Amino acid sequence: MRVLIADDSAVSRTVLERMLVAWGYEVEAYADGNEAWAALQRPDAPRLAILDWVMPGMDGIDVCRKLRAEITDRYTFVYLLTAKTGNDDVLQGLDAGADDYLTKPVSAPELRIRLRNGKRLVQLHEELITAREALRTQAMVDPLTQVWNRRAFMDVASKELSRARRSQRPAGLLMIDLDHFKRINDTHGHPAGDAVLAEAARRIQSVLRDGDQLARFGGEEFVVLLAECNARGAWVAAERVRREITRAAVPHGGDAIPVSASIGAAAAPVGSEALADLIDRADRALYEAKRAGRDRTVLAAPSPLSETGT
Repeated sequence: MRVLIADDSAVSRTVLERMLVAWGYEVEAYADGNEAWAALQRPDAPRLAILDWVMPGMDGIDVCRKLRAEITDRYTFVYLLTAKTGNDDVLQGLDAGADDYLTKPVSAPELRIRLRNGKRLVQLHEELITAREALRTQAMVDPLTQVWNRRAFMDVASKELSRARRSQRPAGLLMIDLDHFKRINDTHGHPAGDAVLAEAARRIQSVLRDGDQLARFGGEEFVVLLAECNARGAWVAAERVRREITRAAVPHGGDAIPVSASIGAAAAPVGSEALADLIDRADRALYEAKRAGRDRTVLAAPSPLSETGT
């Protein structure tokens, strides 16, 4: 692990650096608080920092306060290095956001123990962040198909439509329903149905652009938000998706399961239409596709606002 040292005393910096290197740490050493603060702002900054309380430019207290106020995407464990030993001084340092303090002259055994504690706490913090992000992902992703779930899609798509409105760009939306899915479950079993759903999601994703958002909307139904896409583009995208879904049977347990899809496509004109309205129009077009015999795309009638864009 890397450790940042900030101390205006060349002797003190050298002594600290030699000890840390001997214990297997990588060291970045700086002579004043301004240099230390610049280094701590980097995304790859060391996660352990030893800051001298009194330094030219920003002192250790100032660096610590700015670190806690402005760097919120990661945690840096901070030791204040000081000759001050009064309780009021220690409390001042801790109130500024320091995690621990070291008294000059630094005792090598004490420093080694304190660094181990700090290293362990930083690692624990990283593990907690990783676990939190994993839980967040689980809450947003459909576990079978590994695409957005409905709740996550509504949030992501609403934000994308807001951006489209601000930038005066159109957006398209596809409602996709796998045809006769109940028959697949009844004939081949639910594990086969799961395999078809997972493969359909993979095939849909394979022909979408990077900025498009795919979600499992419920059951055998998927939804796609198409960025910067007018009615013609939505139709083309829908047909590309439909052909990819139907291009080959899905193998499962020795069976080859044919699969097709009905798609309703709609486009939101520049700077208009709420997500719920766009979904409703695409859903009504999907119903028309199913009523007309399935395995086809139907383009929704334009919204009352004019269709424009690229």
